[in-house]
Amino acid sequence: MAPADHIPSSTKLQPGSPSDPTPFGKYLLMGMIARGGMAEVYRAKARNGATGMGDRLLAIKCMRPQLAKESRFVEMFIREGKLAVLLDNDSIVRTFEIGRIEGRYFIAMEYIGGKDLTQILRRCQESNQRIPVPHACYIAARMGEGLHYAHTRTDAEGRPLNIVNRDVSPSNVRVSYDGEVKLLDFGIAQAMLKFTSEIGVLKGKFSYMSPEQIRGMPVDARTDVFSTGIILHEMLTTEKLFRGDTEFALMEKVRKAEVPPPSKFNRRVPEALDKIVLKALARDLPDRYQSAKELADDLGAFMSQYKFQPTEMQEFVRGLFRADYGKEAGEIEACRRATIDTEPEEISIESGAIQVDSTQPIQTPSPMPTPSVPSIPAQTITSTDAAAAQKAPGRQTSSGLWSRLRDKFTK
Repeated sequence: MAPADHIPSSTKLQPGSPSDPTPFGKYLLMGMIARGGMAEVYRAKARNGATGMGDRLLAIKCMRPQLAKESRFVEMFIREGKLAVLLDNDSIVRTFEIGRIEGRYFIAMEYIGGKDLTQILRRCQESNQRIPVPHACYIAARMGEGLHYAHTRTDAEGRPLNIVNRDVSPSNVRVSYDGEVKLLDFGIAQAMLKFTSEIGVLKGKFSYMSPEQIRGMPVDARTDVFSTGIILHEMLTTEKLFRGDTEFALMEKVRKAEVPPPSKFNRRVPEALDKIVLKALARDLPDRYQSAKELADDLGAFMSQYKFQPTEMQEFVRGLFRADYGKEAGEIEACRRATIDTEPEEISIESGAIQVDSTQPIQTPSPMPTPSVPSIPAQTITSTDAAAAQKAPGRQTSSGLWSRLRDKFTK
């Protein structure tokens, strides 16, 4: 439980700007870049001398103060933040630190300049074009690599953590202007799903759930494979795979998982790729890819005929968002030059342990990793923690939109 003195300040946090940064503990905030129901995300960098990060940009996600009054949500946020810190993979956005500054819970992550897949798909629709076939396969393959890494992650004693994302959707896939593909918010997806299911904002997520998820059944790595298959199908067709006039109708379509081959909408999709997509989207678990690695491997083998180079992804994204890329490049340069008039010799922040419970403290890691040799702060997650992290998001509640909808389709 979060002690009363952990309740965050009600003072509005100023987003800052490159010309007028806002001090936030050992960081400088230089503008809000995203806002959601759970948190606000700021572009930031470390203050001079605070860490070994130099002028590297970060994304600081701050939990909304009103949500931090819910101790159960704070506990999930912290527990899942610990998992995020453990995920050191090129296809997952790195989390460097989770802690509390000025009464506010935050997560410090690497900043990825670019667009998420939702924005890319929308721009393709607006400009009447599609993501090229090899580019779509490359994105899905990189997603599969990151997912497999997380699915097979073990604790310090070699015990499986049994991590399942459960929230693989276009908004959580970032494609950088340098052509990188990274999964966002991996470690806290489960906490977010648990909370959003109770406040009724899961509508946009139904379209990317697996049939077993919709039915409230146990999930494993194959659920994330199914969600990746949905995204691949939509990248190839620029069409929403599962639609419904109501939430009930949408969930029924997901439960049935009747999927047309992408070649029905895009003649550039060969039969071999149809088979890969449909296997990822098999309704019955034994017929589906049994791991995200299997899916990534098949996509890699299929792509070999295209002689695809990652630089092609960079050219595609920059070309699709030419004006935005130029603007962001200027903003990033301004952020790297940003400073404040005086830098204290020692920066005082709340750096004590944040308690998940009486036996599981989280210390704010220090120092943070350097840009040249990224590393992840040492954390220990017991099998009890891992089991709790796996179980908590799936608990059924007696009330709420998600429970009512799920119960309708549970046999």
